[in-house]
Amino acid sequence: MDVQGTVEAGFEPVRDAFVRNFERLNERGAAVAVYRDGRKVVDLWAGTRDVAGQGQGQGQGDGSADAAPWAVDTAQVVRSATKGVAAAVPLLLHQRGQIDLDAPVGTYWPEFKSAGKERVLVRHVLSHRAGLPVLDRPLTPAEAIDGESGARALAAQRPEWEPGTDHGYHAHTYSWLIAELVRRVTGRSVGRWIAEEIARPLGLDFWVGLPAEEAHRVGLIGPVEEPTAVGGALRLRPKRSVSEAYRDAESLTRRAFGVIEPRPDENDPAYRAAELPASGGISTARALARCYAAMIGPVDGHRLFAPATLTLARTEESAGPDRVLVVATRFGLGFMLHGPAAPLLGPGSFGHPGRGGSLGFADPESGIAMGYVTNGMRKGVTADPRAQALVRAVRSATSSPDEAI
Repeated sequence: MDVQGTVEAGFEPVRDAFVRNFERLNERGAAVAVYRDGRKVVDLWAGTRDVAGQGQGQGQGDGSADAAPWAVDTAQVVRSATKGVAAAVPLLLHQRGQIDLDAPVGTYWPEFKSAGKERVLVRHVLSHRAGLPVLDRPLTPAEAIDGESGARALAAQRPEWEPGTDHGYHAHTYSWLIAELVRRVTGRSVGRWIAEEIARPLGLDFWVGLPAEEAHRVGLIGPVEEPTAVGGALRLRPKRSVSEAYRDAESLTRRAFGVIEPRPDENDPAYRAAELPASGGISTARALARCYAAMIGPVDGHRLFAPATLTLARTEESAGPDRVLVVATRFGLGFMLHGPAAPLLGPGSFGHPGRGGSLGFADPESGIAMGYVTNGMRKGVTADPRAQALVRAVRSATSSPDEAI
């Protein structure tokens, strides 16, 4: 495997794990980046830009086959890893005194105060406690990206449970909840706010709403086969209860992930240009890592979170059986927290995976921030084996000899 990039001394295990992902876990094209104490220590990429090494030429419009290698500036759709960056927006607005996390959402969005949602707090939206993971009528792909239909549907939607009393992953509805809240408070779209207040100051190749001039850099994503067992040790079967939830058309699980029907084409330029902060972000691994690094400390003079905001981001708000994901999950305000469903670096880590593979997170105790992006989408939601192999490698590189035993 021709791996490009750099690794600082001591972080060689990350490169080794990255190579093994291609050799054993059916990786097609991917990148990983790690920051420590605000400084980049790992920056690797390999494989092809497109998942199958072929497909319509990006930005060419001629339908030609494209087997281009993954380049230093290749970006990919990162699905729900977008949520972590998007969550930073209301937290930064709170830090600036523009949003009260304990205010009802209807304070900022009056039309939302209907159908039993009067007591839905901003805090509930961020911690997946709003009771709104599904819609009575799924949106079409065109409605999902038009900037109006999603918010209008949620304003009319009745919660599935009493808001604030339980949690369930808002896989897609998180997009329109966050986007509309940000628009009502700031007068700017969420994609514009991220571009102007986060991406531009930090120099991030991260977009919620891909500009047309950057489309040539973005590869085609797609499903990849699950790897066969290596030495009989690889077990990837989901628990029976999880499998049953995905098979049951009436379950909250199926309905939450089926809020857009039919399933949108994530390689469609129109979808990529849409501002969907739950699932439509496009990023390099370097940008994810750098963004999380700036949440926990200064990066080239820029820092996102004040200490109090960092505490809010990783203080547990939701824990236990997730009504949508079925397994036990832990959430802070907008971020997944370290736990069995989403293992990160340690107990204080916070971040967000993307369904199918991508991952971004930070660990303040070690000063580590990591980003991983891939074009090969697996079936898992939270703990992709490729991302987890890289997390373990980072842990081994940052642990003392006594901790590693």
